[in-house]
Amino acid sequence: MGAISLRKVEKTYGQGAKAVKVIHGVDAEIADGEFIVIVGPSGCGKSTLLRMVAGLEEITGGEIAIGERVVNALEPAARDIAMVFQNYALYPHMSVFDNMAYGLKIAKVSKAEIEQRVQKAAQILELGGLLERRPRELSGGQRQRVAMGRAIVRQPQVFLFDEPLSNLDAKLRAQTRLEIRKLHQELGVTSLFVTHDQVEAMTLAQRMIVMNGGRIEQIGSPEEVYQAPATTFVARFIRSPPMNLLLGQAEGARFTLGGQALPLPRAAPRNGPLLLGVRPEHAQMQCDGAGQAPLWPMQVEMVEMLGAERLVYGRLGGAAFTLRIEGTLTPPRPGEALMLQVQGQRLHWFDAQSGQRVR
Repeated sequence: MGAISLRKVEKTYGQGAKAVKVIHGVDAEIADGEFIVIVGPSGCGKSTLLRMVAGLEEITGGEIAIGERVVNALEPAARDIAMVFQNYALYPHMSVFDNMAYGLKIAKVSKAEIEQRVQKAAQILELGGLLERRPRELSGGQRQRVAMGRAIVRQPQVFLFDEPLSNLDAKLRAQTRLEIRKLHQELGVTSLFVTHDQVEAMTLAQRMIVMNGGRIEQIGSPEEVYQAPATTFVARFIRSPPMNLLLGQAEGARFTLGGQALPLPRAAPRNGPLLLGVRPEHAQMQCDGAGQAPLWPMQVEMVEMLGAERLVYGRLGGAAFTLRIEGTLTPPRPGEALMLQVQGQRLHWFDAQSGQRVR
């Protein structure tokens, strides 16, 4: 069983007055066969957490269990995990076959078993015609597939991916994401995947762990994290462009922002200072003033053309606001005044001090 339990896991570098705590009591339960993506900005502790699961970093406090074993004191080789790194870590003088087989040879697996496992992994990853090549003869995407093949032949309880797509161009990243999804569907092995790329997180994850400053901000499916972000950090980090967050004063079905009162389609969850969140794709232009929902005036400053869509930047009650519209619509011009319409179920409310979700 490849379930993973993280119980009050902590990591501190240094001692005494120079001690720096980078992981603050992380708790998470990962089911056997689940694909979890740990996502967050650079320096949030996601790779450190992954390396602690792998045994490459000692934990300062708490417990890590893989299956039914607490692995705090176990060496990486004894944890029954396989790791795929960002930089491939292939032996340049070995063939693809030998790179994939090396760990099995060290473990004294029989030649027949090695041949069978490598050939099966090569078939899954479409590497059959490349087994005699050296890494220098491969593209970046092919090298990453070899690195994944080396992990597959181990037949571990857990796969650990440390930003494995960072060195690939956009097209190869999309292709490799698809291969990783197919791989998980076929093998069903528990997987932890670390990335700072929200697109990778949203497309790969069954559940996401969103980290910030060594703490977990939210755990949930991509749909849950997108539709109901638990904090303002999650709201702004997940999805690009980020959610608009407007600081103002709520009073019933009115929200005052920069001296301008905006009518609300439904009453705010409470009165007082609140942050109102609206995703750029959840507001619509109503240039003719038609529609049943209340209208908000927006002053257009700039428009970006992105092919199938456009981003409209402007001001709403003195605050910056971004609107996403379809590329087929006639774009507004800088200086033009728009009327925006937002449905009540598309509004997000956060506490102005803590940033925690109110509704």
